[in-house]
Amino acid sequence: MNKAVCIFFVFLANNLLAQVEVSTILKGKVDANIMDLEGIYVVNVRTETSVVTNADGSFSIPAQIGDTLIFSSVQLKERRIVLIDEDFASRNFVVKIEVGMNQLREVIIKRYDNINAVAMGIIPAGQRSYSPAERKLKGATDLDASVGLGGSVALDPLLNFFSGRSAMLKKELAVEKKEIFMRLLEKMFNTDHFVQKLSIPLDYVKGFEYFAVENESFTKILNTNNKTTTEFLLAELAVKYKEIIACENN
Repeated sequence: MNKAVCIFFVFLANNLLAQVEVSTILKGKVDANIMDLEGIYVVNVRTETSVVTNADGSFSIPAQIGDTLIFSSVQLKERRIVLIDEDFASRNFVVKIEVGMNQLREVIIKRYDNINAVAMGIIPAGQRSYSPAERKLKGATDLDASVGLGGSVALDPLLNFFSGRSAMLKKELAVEKKEIFMRLLEKMFNTDHFVQKLSIPLDYVKGFEYFAVENESFTKILNTNNKTTTEFLLAELAVKYKEIIACENN
């Protein structure tokens, strides 16, 4: 009987000791050289419990002495810590983690001139290419492109016409063409040519360029990239433009 009582007390003592070793809440903070400390994973390996840090890197997790905590984040190097008595006794349990360096491999860009939309069959050969303004206008006014399988015409082109949107897009196209001609003209002749050879005052050079590209006959010649013919016609326009300047100054 006494032996049975002793066994009972030993069993009871073991259960009491096991209950003493229950997990407590460990509070700590992650210290890392990054701006955002929120969302760092803290995992207790033994219990498989996980929590995430808040904005300042603080966390709370059930743990006990001897447990292993894993700290993991995309921006940080993984760190493992085996908990000891001091970690629970300290009010300032701080875990320092190094920032991970994600080094990118070298990127080499090769140019393949023979690979394009036509060669790949995406666009038929010989098809006309449209500028952004031309595409907008075509989409807004082309009735043929808006005909459905049943032969009915979509209302968009008609609505665009009556609302004035088509007219606005036509103006945008005209402005775009003038900008293209301006760039072509400036590429063909520099400012010195206008000032020294054509005797256009420096302050009036940009105005003369706009004056020139407003002339339809000139833009047709300019578009051929024939510099000699373009220069000849440009000289004639310069004479007219200087006459306009003289009238304005009088």
